[in-house]
Amino acid sequence: MRQASTPVTTIPRRRWRRFGQLYAEMAIAMFVGMFALGALQSFAGVGVDVHRQPELGYAIMATNMSIGMISIMRYRGHGWPATLEMCGAMYAPIVPLYPMLWLGLIDVHAWMLLAHVAMFPFMLAVLFRRLDEFALRLEPARMPGRRNVRS
Repeated sequence: MRQASTPVTTIPRRRWRRFGQLYAEMAIAMFVGMFALGALQSFAGVGVDVHRQPELGYAIMATNMSIGMISIMRYRGHGWPATLEMCGAMYAPIVPLYPMLWLGLIDVHAWMLLAHVAMFPFMLAVLFRRLDEFALRLEPARMPGRRNVRS
Protein backbone atom coordinates (compact mmCIF):
# COMPACT_ATOMS: atom_id res chain seq x y z
CA MET A 1 0.00 0.00 0.00
CA ARG A 2 1.32 3.42 -0.96
CA GLN A 3 1.48 6.35 1.42
CA ALA A 4 -0.40 9.49 0.37
CA SER A 5 1.86 11.98 2.16
CA THR A 6 4.20 14.38 0.40
CA PRO A 7 7.84 13.31 0.50
CA VAL A 8 9.98 15.44 2.81
CA THR A 9 12.49 16.09 0.00
CA THR A 10 9.97 18.14 -2.02
CA ILE A 11 9.17 20.59 0.76
CA PRO A 12 12.38 22.66 0.55
CA ARG A 13 12.15 22.82 -3.24
CA ARG A 14 8.56 24.02 -3.00
CA ARG A 15 9.52 26.64 -0.41
CA TRP A 16 12.31 27.99 -2.61
CA ARG A 17 9.99 28.06 -5.62
CA ARG A 18 7.47 30.06 -3.58
CA PHE A 19 10.27 32.35 -2.41
CA GLY A 20 11.39 32.99 -6.00
CA GLN A 21 7.82 33.52 -7.17
CA LEU A 22 7.22 36.09 -4.44
CA TYR A 23 10.47 37.90 -5.27
CA ALA A 24 9.45 38.10 -8.93
CA GLU A 25 5.93 39.29 -8.03
CA MET A 26 7.36 42.02 -5.84
CA ALA A 27 9.77 43.19 -8.53
CA ILE A 28 6.98 43.30 -11.10
CA ALA A 29 4.66 45.14 -8.68
CA MET A 30 7.45 47.61 -7.94
CA PHE A 31 7.96 48.43 -11.63
CA VAL A 32 4.22 48.53 -12.36
CA GLY A 33 3.79 51.01 -9.52
CA MET A 34 6.71 53.11 -10.74
CA PHE A 35 5.57 53.23 -14.38
CA ALA A 36 1.79 53.37 -13.91
CA LEU A 37 1.75 55.96 -11.14
CA GLY A 38 4.56 57.92 -12.80
CA ALA A 39 2.57 58.06 -16.06
CA LEU A 40 -0.55 59.09 -14.16
CA GLN A 41 1.37 61.88 -12.41
CA SER A 42 2.82 63.10 -15.71
CA PHE A 43 -0.61 63.01 -17.33
CA ALA A 44 -2.02 65.03 -14.44
CA GLY A 45 0.79 67.55 -14.84
CA VAL A 46 2.36 66.90 -11.44
CA GLY A 47 5.35 64.86 -12.60
CA VAL A 48 8.80 65.84 -11.36
CA ASP A 49 11.82 66.08 -13.66
CA VAL A 50 14.43 63.82 -12.09
CA HIS A 51 17.25 65.76 -13.79
CA ARG A 52 16.16 69.06 -12.25
CA GLN A 53 15.11 67.77 -8.83
CA PRO A 54 16.74 64.36 -8.36
CA GLU A 55 16.06 64.04 -4.63
CA LEU A 56 12.34 64.80 -4.95
CA GLY A 57 12.08 62.75 -8.13
CA TYR A 58 13.59 59.72 -6.45
CA ALA A 59 11.38 60.09 -3.37
CA ILE A 60 8.28 60.15 -5.57
CA MET A 61 9.53 57.21 -7.64
CA ALA A 62 10.30 55.17 -4.50
CA THR A 63 6.85 56.01 -3.15
CA ASN A 64 5.23 54.85 -6.39
CA MET A 65 7.23 51.61 -6.22
CA SER A 66 6.23 51.17 -2.58
CA ILE A 67 2.55 51.58 -3.45
CA GLY A 68 2.89 48.76 -5.97
CA MET A 69 4.74 46.67 -3.40
CA ILE A 70 2.14 47.33 -0.69
CA SER A 71 -0.63 46.33 -3.07
CA ILE A 72 0.79 42.90 -3.89
CA MET A 73 2.01 42.15 -0.38
CA ARG A 74 -1.29 43.00 1.29
CA TYR A 75 -3.18 41.11 -1.41
CA ARG A 76 -0.98 38.08 -0.72
CA GLY A 77 -1.77 38.39 2.98
CA HIS A 78 1.50 39.71 4.41
CA GLY A 79 1.45 41.80 7.57
CA TRP A 80 2.35 45.46 7.88
CA PRO A 81 5.78 44.92 9.49
CA ALA A 82 7.04 42.84 6.56
CA THR A 83 5.36 45.16 4.06
CA LEU A 84 6.91 48.29 5.54
CA GLU A 85 10.34 46.66 5.73
CA MET A 86 10.05 45.86 2.03
CA CYS A 87 9.06 49.47 1.32
CA GLY A 88 12.15 50.57 3.23
CA ALA A 89 14.17 48.62 0.67
CA MET A 90 12.96 51.14 -1.93
CA TYR A 91 14.39 54.09 0.01
CA ALA A 92 17.47 52.65 1.73
CA PRO A 93 19.80 52.35 -1.29
CA ILE A 94 19.71 56.05 -1.96
CA VAL A 95 21.04 57.17 1.42
CA PRO A 96 24.73 56.40 0.75
CA LEU A 97 24.38 57.66 -2.82
CA TYR A 98 23.19 61.19 -1.94
CA PRO A 99 26.65 62.47 -0.94
CA MET A 100 28.14 61.01 -4.13
CA LEU A 101 25.59 62.95 -6.19
CA TRP A 102 26.00 66.15 -4.22
CA LEU A 103 29.79 66.03 -4.49
CA GLY A 104 29.57 65.49 -8.23
CA LEU A 105 31.21 62.05 -8.08
CA ILE A 106 28.34 60.57 -10.08
CA ASP A 107 25.71 62.11 -12.33
CA VAL A 108 21.95 61.68 -12.04
CA HIS A 109 21.85 58.77 -14.51
CA ALA A 110 24.47 56.75 -12.62
CA TRP A 111 22.84 57.70 -9.32
CA MET A 112 19.44 56.39 -10.44
CA LEU A 113 20.93 53.25 -11.97
CA LEU A 114 22.90 52.41 -8.82
CA ALA A 115 19.86 53.05 -6.61
CA HIS A 116 17.61 50.81 -8.69
CA VAL A 117 20.17 48.02 -8.92
CA ALA A 118 20.81 48.21 -5.15
CA MET A 119 17.11 47.79 -4.38
CA PHE A 120 17.19 44.13 -5.35
CA PRO A 121 19.77 43.05 -2.75
CA PHE A 122 17.90 45.11 -0.16
CA MET A 123 14.67 43.33 -1.11
CA LEU A 124 16.44 39.98 -0.85
CA ALA A 125 17.74 40.91 2.59
CA VAL A 126 14.17 41.59 3.78
CA LEU A 127 12.97 38.34 2.20
CA PHE A 128 15.71 36.33 3.90
CA ARG A 129 15.06 38.11 7.20
CA ARG A 130 11.48 36.82 7.11
CA LEU A 131 12.15 33.59 5.26
CA ASP A 132 9.48 31.59 7.09
CA GLU A 133 6.79 34.11 6.22
CA PHE A 134 7.84 34.63 2.62
CA ALA A 135 8.73 31.06 1.69
CA LEU A 136 5.46 29.53 2.88
CA ARG A 137 2.05 30.04 1.37
CA LEU A 138 0.12 30.83 4.54
CA GLU A 139 -3.53 31.72 4.79
CA PRO A 140 -4.04 35.40 5.69
CA ALA A 141 -5.63 34.62 9.05
CA ARG A 142 -2.71 32.34 9.96
CA MET A 143 0.05 34.83 9.17
CA PRO A 144 2.12 35.78 12.24
CA GLY A 145 0.99 39.08 13.75
CA ARG A 146 -1.68 39.59 11.11
CA ARG A 147 -5.45 39.88 10.88
CA ASN A 148 -7.38 38.68 7.87
CA VAL A 149 -7.48 41.57 5.36
CA ARG A 150 -9.78 39.89 2.89
CA SER A 151 -12.77 39.66 5.18
